[in-house]
Amino acid sequence: MTPSNGAALWATGAALGLPALEGEMSADVCVVGLGASGLTCVREAVRLGARVVGVDAGDIGGGAAGRNGGFMLAGLAPFYHDAVGRFGRDRARTMYQATLDEIERIVAEMPAMVSRTGSLRIAESRDEEADCERQVAAMHADDLPAERYDGPEGRGVLVHGDGTFQPYERCRAMADAALRDGAALFEQSRVTGIAQGEVRTQQGRITARHVVVAVDGALDTLLPELAADVRTARLQMLATAPTREVHVPRPVYARWGYDYWQQRPDGAIALGGARDVGGDAEWTHDTMPTAVVQGALEQRLRERLGVDAPITHRWAASVSYSMDELPIVRDVRDGVWAIGGYSGTGNVMGSLLGRGLARKFLHGDDSLVRPFLRA
Repeated sequence: MTPSNGAALWATGAALGLPALEGEMSADVCVVGLGASGLTCVREAVRLGARVVGVDAGDIGGGAAGRNGGFMLAGLAPFYHDAVGRFGRDRARTMYQATLDEIERIVAEMPAMVSRTGSLRIAESRDEEADCERQVAAMHADDLPAERYDGPEGRGVLVHGDGTFQPYERCRAMADAALRDGAALFEQSRVTGIAQGEVRTQQGRITARHVVVAVDGALDTLLPELAADVRTARLQMLATAPTREVHVPRPVYARWGYDYWQQRPDGAIALGGARDVGGDAEWTHDTMPTAVVQGALEQRLRERLGVDAPITHRWAASVSYSMDELPIVRDVRDGVWAIGGYSGTGNVMGSLLGRGLARKFLHGDDSLVRPFLRA
């Protein structure tokens, strides 16, 4: 098996087909990267009265924002009790609550796209069962919505309020709304240079008071200053034809979060993970799926989930993992901010930080991003 990087399960419907940037433009804010993080930043900046230009090297939502697992989860990449141990109880609680509030905002904005069933973390060893107990205890201590779970999938943690969504559809809907609000958005406009007050693309140039780099995968390539703080990884997935062989009512994380899956309303299974099976080879900017990881995913699909439906999609995407597992929100150059490094959990966190960063530099309100700032 030598899988190619095909279309993600989510890539349905017609692309927006926006033009590439040509020539010169000026704006108050230029956003580089038009996934969910960048588009949220665009929309918030426009709402606050700014003139905004956004550019993407490919299509809207064509990177990790539209090629992920479609999970909408509260919290950071570390499980909650681990976050408490690393960042302190008050800070961990504040960050978790901020993501809960952001999920509520996303649902209110696009209710038809989100299914809030809760999520499961399922243990596959005694050590992991004990860790799930620690997670539940820590969340209960801080009145966060979780409970012990023992059901058909196994034993672990049920986290209320989480859910799933269609990531590519969400990006396109956000881009449509941003265009209606007056933002200028450009696809197929690879950035070749970023400096104070200036972004250059292959065929254009934007001058702006504020620049936001809102890419996740390959963040270290676009901003080499971050190379010591983030690493780019390849996340791989597959999906099946619609099936009723199994019933998966909630998104599932298993094996310490290395494997994850959900069942779409039409019955299709979307399954990803096994990054650890690929070893060091998965720390790469290459987005080509591999036989090793795809084989491990297929084995879980067939042997653990008991699904025989044909596999219809195989794909991969790049994401950035931060070294300390806090997302990146940082002024890396004069007038240039970066957000990213979500460590595989950017669907909610990216929107939160994109919105918060626009508020910070346009209105001086840093309340949303303050808990995530490094000293």
